[in-house]
Amino acid sequence: MNKQELVKSLSKKFELSNVKSGEIIGFILEVLTTSLSKSKPVAFTGFGTFSVKKRKARIGRNPKTGDALKIPARKVVRFSVGKSLKEAVN
Repeated sequence: MNKQELVKSLSKKFELSNVKSGEIIGFILEVLTTSLSKSKPVAFTGFGTFSVKKRKARIGRNPKTGDALKIPARKVVRFSVGKSLKEAVN
């Protein structure tokens, strides 16, 4: 499912216009992005938790040449699956 399919599904379920549904989904994604950019986790009970984790700098290899590369430290978004979602998938 992509964003447009989600917009259509939301508008059908709650009898909203596609524009209004798109605004709602856009706002939710904006709030998630803002929270994660401040390194604050976002949890949806039963669905899962989005969090930010720091990765250390490390040495990697260029697969083409075999030369060593410095890979800088950075932050990455992690997702932990909730119990209800895990059970629904299995």
